[in-house]
Amino acid sequence: MDDKERGYNESRLRNLNKKIVEVQIKYKNGRRQMSRPSPYLNSLGALMVGVIIVGTLMFVSNKLHLFTGGVHAHATENASSLSSLMSTNNGRAKTASLDIVRPNSFSEIAKLAVPAVVKVETKMKSQISNQSDRQVGSLVPNGIGTGFIFEKSGYILTNEHVVDGADEIDVTIQGYNQPFKAKLLGSSYDLDLAALKIEGDKDFPTLPFGRSDDTQVGDWVIAIGNPYDFDYTVTKGVLSAKERPISIQESKGTRNYKHLLQTDAKINPGNSGGPLLNLNGEVIGINTAVSTQAQGIGFAIPTSTISQVLDNLKNNVKIPKEPIPYIGVYVADIQKDWLGDLQLDNTDGALVQNVSPRTPAFKAGIRQYDVIVSVNGDKVTNATDLTKKVQANKIGDKLTLSILRSGQKQDVTVVVGDRNTNSDFQQQ
Repeated sequence: MDDKERGYNESRLRNLNKKIVEVQIKYKNGRRQMSRPSPYLNSLGALMVGVIIVGTLMFVSNKLHLFTGGVHAHATENASSLSSLMSTNNGRAKTASLDIVRPNSFSEIAKLAVPAVVKVETKMKSQISNQSDRQVGSLVPNGIGTGFIFEKSGYILTNEHVVDGADEIDVTIQGYNQPFKAKLLGSSYDLDLAALKIEGDKDFPTLPFGRSDDTQVGDWVIAIGNPYDFDYTVTKGVLSAKERPISIQESKGTRNYKHLLQTDAKINPGNSGGPLLNLNGEVIGINTAVSTQAQGIGFAIPTSTISQVLDNLKNNVKIPKEPIPYIGVYVADIQKDWLGDLQLDNTDGALVQNVSPRTPAFKAGIRQYDVIVSVNGDKVTNATDLTKKVQANKIGDKLTLSILRSGQKQDVTVVVGDRNTNSDFQQQ
């Protein structure tokens, strides 16, 4: 390559980089006004989790200036099951009867389930003092969430983000005059689950676990929680979808969820950690998040995930991380006004914005501004498509990536790695 050609290429790439930055700035400046995310950002991401950032966690933080306190009703303890409410077939409700397909009321389910649902209030040590009564180190309210008792001796399950950073945890149970001090037994940031323990002088009411794998899209579901501190609110809906992946940005980084249940049952701040029930009154999921892009789209962690780690949480045993197939590149959809700079004639493929060091892509020689157009011969249409194709493989699999570099096509072999082994690789 002569000096003239090298200078042309450097100028072309500088121009391309300027356009990419302009798109990023345009998105950030318009983010506050837009209810729908930029298509550019939706496609921008690291090849680790093929999801769109669509959600917010359903935990009431005092930073939102929401009122606290509440009125606690009294109820009898849950001493019976719901098996008498409906006939079942292998643990599932028969749907031949109209009353089962479209229940006239969920009151019996709520009556038996609500006593086992708890309000979780957290406090943190103050880092500042003021001229009134707050001193450094004093406990101040931090937020409100929900949980439920799953063992009569006082074991409670909730979301990790509900109790994260708490110096004190108070649990309120319907029918008890005073809240209980709870001990955090174990938690998982990756799975967003936490187990608590309270002590009492008698058995507590409990909720049984059901099998989320046995549920079907369209099944009726019930959510119970403490949205905006309205204690023990019951809402209903249907199971809208299964196996949903979502990603949620927060102060610590990004929470990546897999295998979530989707429901249109109303879920609001304060519902985090509360149960999602089937018509047998069994927990099939833990309400966790809602979409910020639309109404009626809520998400729950399924019991198929919970059952695998419940003993670990109770005994504070480390939970192995699920392998995350990745190659180590940050990619974006190709915009039409980039075609000239990339020497392309269409927007198919995924543009490599950056290659993280010590990753499979780096070792394979993939460079910034390469365009990945196929994986093992399968056409790549955009960045999300590339992510899905990579994550469909197992750790150690060899992939043949066809790339365009300065308009010239070439093949590169990449060995799929596990993102958990590379702490330097972070999602943008």
